[in-house]
Amino acid sequence: MSYGGILALLFGYLLGSIPFGLLITRAAGLGDVRKIGSGNIGATNVLRTGNKGLAAATLLLDALKGTAAVLIAGRFAPELALWAGFGAFIGHLFPAWLGFKGGKGVATYLGVLIGLAWQVALIFAVVWLAVAVLFRYSSLAALTAAVVVPIALYFLSTPAIAGLFAVMSLIVIVKHRANISRLTAGTEGKIGAKG
Repeated sequence: MSYGGILALLFGYLLGSIPFGLLITRAAGLGDVRKIGSGNIGATNVLRTGNKGLAAATLLLDALKGTAAVLIAGRFAPELALWAGFGAFIGHLFPAWLGFKGGKGVATYLGVLIGLAWQVALIFAVVWLAVAVLFRYSSLAALTAAVVVPIALYFLSTPAIAGLFAVMSLIVIVKHRANISRLTAGTEGKIGAKG
């Protein structure tokens, strides 16, 4: 990795590690979102507070930090956009200021995808919405979309971007292993259920 790549990765990490779900719920007087539901800082767990507006804001901001990392770094060199995007994704998953315990990365994954291949981001959104509407499981929707994205990128984008998302999708699946166990057991919480 070049010196520029290291800087882009670090920049992306710092941007991605901003825990918007935690900051927003605390600012709204709802306490620590990590103490409810899955204990996660992402939009799905924020939704368990019963506040759809805060959940939507969390989703938007967590996605935007991925997009911003890609677009800012990409102004210097195209390959730096990939490193910054990956850094933002890892930063959301493992933020240093929260003991490296962050979210599951789906919104930031989508944000990075918007910055690198917006057409495939639309495919992600369609797949996610279809599965979410049919089954009402956010985790299942995310997992399905994460499987579809690298395949779509293989045909519609560059090998570098497809390879990056193959790695990121694998990480998303690993981060959802507890959800997969609950889905298999029939005990996974549905979208909109309070924690």
